[in-house]
Amino acid sequence: MSVHVPKIDLRSDTVTVPDDEMRRAMSAADVGDDVLDHDPTMAELEERVAELLDQPAALWVPSGTMGNLIALMLHLRRGDRFLAPEHAHVLGSELGTAAWIANGMPEALPHDGGPGRPTPATVRAVAGGTGPYYTLTTTLLCLENTHNFAGGAVIPAPEWTALVQAARASGLAVHLDGARIWNASAALRLSPATLAAGADTVQVCLSKGLGAPVGSVLASDADRIGEARRIRKMLGGGIRQGGVLAAAGLVALRSMDRLADDHANAARLAAGLRELGVGAMVPETNIVLVDLPHPQVAAARLAELGIGASVTAGKLRFVTHRDVSTADIDEVRDRVAADPELLG
Repeated sequence: MSVHVPKIDLRSDTVTVPDDEMRRAMSAADVGDDVLDHDPTMAELEERVAELLDQPAALWVPSGTMGNLIALMLHLRRGDRFLAPEHAHVLGSELGTAAWIANGMPEALPHDGGPGRPTPATVRAVAGGTGPYYTLTTTLLCLENTHNFAGGAVIPAPEWTALVQAARASGLAVHLDGARIWNASAALRLSPATLAAGADTVQVCLSKGLGAPVGSVLASDADRIGEARRIRKMLGGGIRQGGVLAAAGLVALRSMDRLADDHANAARLAAGLRELGVGAMVPETNIVLVDLPHPQVAAARLAELGIGASVTAGKLRFVTHRDVSTADIDEVRDRVAADPELLG
């Protein structure tokens, strides 16, 4: 069965394809059996990501969902409650694995501290304190930077520090879903390590803005990563000659500087749509949300015009990436302008 791919695909930054440099690196990768001996290129990638995040160790995983799940399994006992901002990926986009496999009880927090984040006061209030044995035990705070469903919203470093401190004061561990931490780093002009400081575990994606075909990395201390390797195998994520994939990740890491181009294209798209009277939100990174009465209808009509968009948290979503040019962005605006009712 053939699959129709939009000419200008803004459904996600996961739709990119490996460029020639990445394909050459994959072809020439030094490989070994990662399950038995730890593939050498995989080990190099993991060490590089651990260094970028200022964490002692790291583990490649096939997907961000698996990385987040392993982190939750490391932190939670059966029936423990964990906190995460409303519409966090771990709450609504990972098929309930937080409860189904990690045995956690999720609690959504409001975005009262800004898009995609709670206030430290809310974290302390909801976490509560130690109660009788029959009360729910809260052990973990999950944060997301950037927050996908809040339009790629970033957590500024001072607010991140305050949230981590609130978690610590409440006896909580902290997991950072940093699938797009590279975008946050580019937007704030701060290192990924600064934006992950104080987290017990960090998951980062290589297959979103950085353009690798597959893969994420979970970083933490050596003991947790040792256990994470066992859990990855339990979940079916043990790999063999993983260096072929890790080589793509190493090339992807060298593309962090160009994420600012994606952010500029997102801002250009949002501004162009607002000029047409369309309620596009001002993006902080590479995700543009549009508030419409019928976003599903709009996405379907855009698809007919060869433009890929998706619907997220009740809003139309465009995601810019390296395979979309400024000329493509202008073409999207022109197509919308030619059909005034398209996003009406």
